Amino acid sequence: MTPSTTVPGTLRPPELHGRREEIAAVDALVGRLRTGRGGVLVLTAPPGLGRTALVEHARDTCAPGIPSVQLTVPTALPRQGPLLVCVDDAHTWPSAARSALLADLRLLPAERPVAVLLTLAEHRAGSGELSGLATLHLGPLDDSAAAALLDRLTCGSADPVVAAWLIREAAGNPRLLRALVAALTPGQLAGRTPLPDPLPGGEDLLDDYAARIAVLPADARALLLLAAAAGEHEPDGAGADLALLVRAGAAPSGLAPAEAAGVVVGAGGRVHFTHPLLRRAVLRRAPLARRRAAHARLAAVCRDPLSCLVQLACAAGDHDAPLAGALAAAATEPRPHAEGSAALARAAALTADTTLRTDRLAAAAEASRLAGDPVRARALLARTAGAPAHGGVHRVRGLLSLADGPAADAREELLTAALLLPPEPARHALIGAAEAAWAMGDAAAYREAMARVPACADDPPLEAYRAGMCAVLAGRTAEGHAQLRRCLEDLPATSDPAGLLRAGAAALVVGEVETACGAGARALAAVRAYGPEVLLPRALEHLAYGELRAGRHTRARAHALEGLRAAHRIGQPNVAVSLHAVLALAASVEGDADACAAHAAAAAAGAGPHGLTQAATLAVWAVARADLAAGRPGDAAARLAPLVAPGPRRGHFAVRMLAVPCFVEAAVQAGRTAEARSATAEFARWADVTVDGLAPAQLARCRALLAPPQQTAAAYESALALHDRSPGEFERARTQLLFGQWLRRRRRTREARDPLRDALVGFERCGARAWADRSRGELRAAGEAVAGEPGPGPLAVLTPQQQRIARHVAEGATNREVAVRLSVSHRTVDHHLRNVFAALGVRSRVELSRLLAGDGGLPDRDEEIAAHL
Repeated sequence: MTPSTTVPGTLRPPELHGRREEIAAVDALVGRLRTGRGGVLVLTAPPGLGRTALVEHARDTCAPGIPSVQLTVPTALPRQGPLLVCVDDAHTWPSAARSALLADLRLLPAERPVAVLLTLAEHRAGSGELSGLATLHLGPLDDSAAAALLDRLTCGSADPVVAAWLIREAAGNPRLLRALVAALTPGQLAGRTPLPDPLPGGEDLLDDYAARIAVLPADARALLLLAAAAGEHEPDGAGADLALLVRAGAAPSGLAPAEAAGVVVGAGGRVHFTHPLLRRAVLRRAPLARRRAAHARLAAVCRDPLSCLVQLACAAGDHDAPLAGALAAAATEPRPHAEGSAALARAAALTADTTLRTDRLAAAAEASRLAGDPVRARALLARTAGAPAHGGVHRVRGLLSLADGPAADAREELLTAALLLPPEPARHALIGAAEAAWAMGDAAAYREAMARVPACADDPPLEAYRAGMCAVLAGRTAEGHAQLRRCLEDLPATSDPAGLLRAGAAALVVGEVETACGAGARALAAVRAYGPEVLLPRALEHLAYGELRAGRHTRARAHALEGLRAAHRIGQPNVAVSLHAVLALAASVEGDADACAAHAAAAAAGAGPHGLTQAATLAVWAVARADLAAGRPGDAAARLAPLVAPGPRRGHFAVRMLAVPCFVEAAVQAGRTAEARSATAEFARWADVTVDGLAPAQLARCRALLAPPQQTAAAYESALALHDRSPGEFERARTQLLFGQWLRRRRRTREARDPLRDALVGFERCGARAWADRSRGELRAAGEAVAGEPGPGPLAVLTPQQQRIARHVAEGATNREVAVRLSVSHRTVDHHLRNVFAALGVRSRVELSRLLAGDGGLPDRDEEIAAHL
């Protein structure tokens, strides 16, 4: 029994990253001592996950006057307190002594002021050893916690690519992460020197894992070595084929003791290690000769040629040009991209020629990128450090940056790649550079990149796309649309996901929204069936955006949410930013103001650092549309004005026209009529050259908003007639709402009810809750009771207009703000408010607010939206 020498309030240990719940449990145990009570907490975890660090935290956080002791050898449990008793690594005690200690703990009364914190290595679930004791199992750190720990260990000096690879290799084990960092040089950590392969460090930790295997019978150890060697060519978590291990000489009887020890699990004819570090420990701790012999035995019985070559490569000692060539050739055959990447990386390791080695590493990185593993792709590229400039390396690096990095960096990398690559891959690099420029909102840079793409005579749809986009952005709209429609002619015969996504983009440019949705759906189906995995988030993004343009907001949200999960899983934050923008737009229709604001903020946070102008424009549009729904036209107009007006701050060239109808509505209501007229004139020129079915109706609505009173009704009727010829329930309902509002303000209340009812039904059909609430408010003001609406409560004595003013004032709006929201004069609000006070017997805004709040009549967010004109 060793007394603690820690003095509370002195130097504290480093922060325990990612252990908030565990620290809370330990603190709760220690806190019981302050109230004269005790308890028991057992921490279990594999080696290296921080059991001892939590024990040190408990001892350091003991209150003054409460001592702590640590039992390091089997002995009787102290009975007097208050006292903190720590028993670290109880699994090292003899079995009988540990069993006696655990039995003693079960009998420890909670009223006795003795708290016991006991740690031991991972125990077998269901063994019953810890039954009746509060037990907490420590899992591996998540990536964010591991990144925080790495940042502290390196003082933030680690290169991002190196950091990502270290986090991957540490597998959430903080002790291993520290060891890996300690084994690298400053140049390696900073990315100036290639990392060694495999990474050194952590040998003592692997010894701890290997100790669980060393006590197993010889046949079990032999089977585990073959299983670990076979895993060199299997995807993570796939396990090893038991039949292959038996053909290589493993005794099936060795599986049972390995399973009983919790080292592996046999399922579906495959052998899975229960922890990745166990497999690593088996390989790293086996003598080199035995390890190579295991690979050679597996190579002799592998039935897949590529698997056989990989095992031969693992058994090879040094450079082997023939074997490397055979590996590289086999890797180019149709097979999963992850397998091809592993084979090409092995081929590179066996290659002495620097140029050829770089070729193979670049190809391996591209295969990893296609497999949706950007961390491994970047790590493979890092091994080319110091090699001469290489087009393949620049191309893969640029494509990785396009999904996770500044768009400008991606563009420069891809333009550089195009200068170094042969014509065919150079063409695709230039198309990637154009995509980066599109995301940036730089039309000139897009034209420049696409103009450098050589004519694609061997690929007519791609040539039509290239020529069409160049013509559109050069102002030759009719010519460009004709070319892009040629791109769509071959759409029925297209099965390539990338080609389908290009066709969908072309369809959106010419305004054929349903064609774009069909292409997106087919691209998604192809990616799900055949890959590549890297295109899954992008396919979901294209489909979600197409559904959004088609007015199917619920379906757009479903696809965007799935895409967001895929983008985070695969490591494509730039795509996630675009999907957040789509979700913000969907929420601005559905009426979820909080979701709209959250998704728009997430889009803006990612779009700014990476220069993603398209996503930023969509996010601003979403927030402005939510402002319109909430009765804040001034805010909406202020947000949209820089995006739709000429000048350097304008929004994305492909999106800004889509936001003009919202801006015109907001600007008219906010009194910015001149700007609304200018924007409508430009929108009219755009509507003349697009086949987007909604554009003519939206243009007619904009003109109705600006028409003189004697022409307004006819203009709205013309707009509704155009809506009848095109899909888009939401936009039609918006026109009906505006028409009904105008009629009601002209005191034509009976005429107003029909368009307002139609607007309400339309908004309800497409799930636009906030806009439906606005329609209900208008119907109330037009003197029609709306089914399912709550009564006005204490406001029953007021007129509908007075009720609306009272609700806004009770919410905290000033008279001027109420006047803007209701499109009436400031003097009218003053007049009605005096009558409201008199009718309700209140003397101030505060009393009015209390009256409505007490009755439940104070409008929440939805009621505020419903009351807007």
